[in-house]
Amino acid sequence: MKRWMKSIVAAMAASFVFAGVAAAQDMKFFRIGTGGAGGTYFPIGGLIANAISSPPGARSCDKGGTCGVPGLVAIAVSTNASVFNMNAVQAGNLEAGLAGAQSVTQGYEGTGKFKGDKKDKVRIIANLYPEDMHLVLPKGTKLGSLKDLEGKSVGVASAGSGTQVSVKMILKHYGISVKENELGLKQSAQRLADGQLDAFFYAGGTPFAALIQLGSTKGFELYNFSASERKEINQIIPYYVESMIPAGTYETIGYDVATVAVNGQLVTSADQPDDLIYGITKALWSDKTRALLDKGHSKGKAIQLETALKGVLIPVHPGAAKFYKEKGMIK
Repeated sequence: MKRWMKSIVAAMAASFVFAGVAAAQDMKFFRIGTGGAGGTYFPIGGLIANAISSPPGARSCDKGGTCGVPGLVAIAVSTNASVFNMNAVQAGNLEAGLAGAQSVTQGYEGTGKFKGDKKDKVRIIANLYPEDMHLVLPKGTKLGSLKDLEGKSVGVASAGSGTQVSVKMILKHYGISVKENELGLKQSAQRLADGQLDAFFYAGGTPFAALIQLGSTKGFELYNFSASERKEINQIIPYYVESMIPAGTYETIGYDVATVAVNGQLVTSADQPDDLIYGITKALWSDKTRALLDKGHSKGKAIQLETALKGVLIPVHPGAAKFYKEKGMIK
């Protein structure tokens, strides 16, 4: 568990002014599991942590501060992503986490990767944004189909990530045998640049900082999933739907990339107090947070109240449900 304790107090140092005698008992820490530093969960988690925080002594919402929960200090924690976050939220080692819809639903139901190990305490705070599957190739490399990966050295994402679960299902479906490398995004990009990988998979909100850096040095290509591949992936993993990474998302990729995507969701535990999660949900969808998300990350604009319950297949936390009922989104 040491690894995931590499954390940040997300973007708070510059904006929060603590009163010299702020009482420690008035402060509540709230850890949000994210993903690797080179992906999208980590910066998005940091933005959310900033938005919902309002430590003792911080300026109030009406005086230019955030519109967070009074006394709350939220922290974005770098982890191995979806599967890890589901396990940690269930165990009480994290108060919340980001996870793909597949991991969220299968975890709650005790199916797939979680067979026989239900995460029945996990509850939804909000659906966030679509996570596009990337199959990254060295510059100038083309594949005729996924089957051309046969025998190659391929990054299958970190152990404990939802991406790895999905990738292994895809490879198994097509009967593709590869040399599997369990690596995070930054490691995968580095090894591809060094010629140690022939390809790697990674799913998340675009653009990835690690791929922007890779594009500025060695360059890379993105695989276009065929129509039949997109259809078949949706059949074996219904959480993945057809998507498109537009040309220019990455400066060096001047073509549209047909792919599949799964929704990223923010989850918490049923053990978290209703009033706390109500306050967090209200802060998440405040006008101040809207501006923060729009400016803070390109994927932030995709996080919209109108889609907060889209694709949600497990119970919403009662505190969050109260907010959505007030907005007329739940009867």
